[in-house]
Amino acid sequence: MKLLRSTLLLLLLLCTSNNFAQIIQTTLDPNQLPKLPSNWTKKNQLGFDISEIAFVNWSAGGTSSISGLFKGEFGRTYIKGNHKWVNELIVKYGLNKQDGTELRKTDDAFQLNSTYGFRKDTISNWYYSAKFNFNTQFSNGYNYPNRDIAISKPFAPAYIFLGAGAENSNKAKNRTFYFSPITLKTTLVLDDYLANQGSFGVRKAVYAPDPLDPTAQILIEEGQKVKAEFGILFTAYMKSEVFKNIFYENRLSLYTDYLNKFGNVDVDYDTRLDLVVNAYVKANIGIHLVYDDDIKTKKDVVDPTTGTTTQVNDGPRAQLRQVLGVGLVYAFQ
Repeated sequence: MKLLRSTLLLLLLLCTSNNFAQIIQTTLDPNQLPKLPSNWTKKNQLGFDISEIAFVNWSAGGTSSISGLFKGEFGRTYIKGNHKWVNELIVKYGLNKQDGTELRKTDDAFQLNSTYGFRKDTISNWYYSAKFNFNTQFSNGYNYPNRDIAISKPFAPAYIFLGAGAENSNKAKNRTFYFSPITLKTTLVLDDYLANQGSFGVRKAVYAPDPLDPTAQILIEEGQKVKAEFGILFTAYMKSEVFKNIFYENRLSLYTDYLNKFGNVDVDYDTRLDLVVNAYVKANIGIHLVYDDDIKTKKDVVDPTTGTTTQVNDGPRAQLRQVLGVGLVYAFQ
């Protein structure tokens, strides 16, 4: 009887010890601990649009062509209390190939936006904000069919906006307005040829006649590579679902300089209509309008005597690009 009671007591102790050890192990297992909420939200989206047309013995005539556009949008947003920090990176690069012509660029953009805001309470949509914006391109741009002389290059131009002001951000309506009366705009033209030409508003080079050769000129002062302006910046963003699975997106930027032609507004307006088929297929129609008094269009001039081709400025013009595409979209974390 004593042996039976001792055996039962020993089994009870073993079971209690095992359960206690399991409780301790479960409590200490890091995989079972709840994850702390993050103040960061992420957006990663890649897309590729393609359009193609081909003709074989087509009686009405036509030129076969294929176009492709790569797009990427990445976002990182930090929200904690009354603080908000929004970061956005947008990249685009498009190419087109037609029969009988070389490969040509159709789109090229690298844009980085960063905005920090602080508000007095968690109810208000108004923020005291500071904004940084950087724009440039990936490769050389040409006035086709002339591929000998580039009219733009990476960091030629590049634009930097840095300022402080007020921002109204309404998350429910997905719209943001920003106004800054103190914005520094910096234009970079980090290419000797374009800077000497005075492209994109920088001061052009100064030349003097060569005393030894009346047909030649001597470079006296190189063109300006960095131009700084100080003015007013207004930006707006809005995205809404106009119909089911049809989204309308607008981006607007207006800038005017205090000292250089105040009231002459630089306009950058990008509007897009997205038609969502499913999570991976999307069609889009877009228009991008740009007007900047400092950006002069280029015109090729052929010397009748030598036959050489040179480019000259032909005054500022409104720039317009229209895009229609169907492609794949992939979003990931």
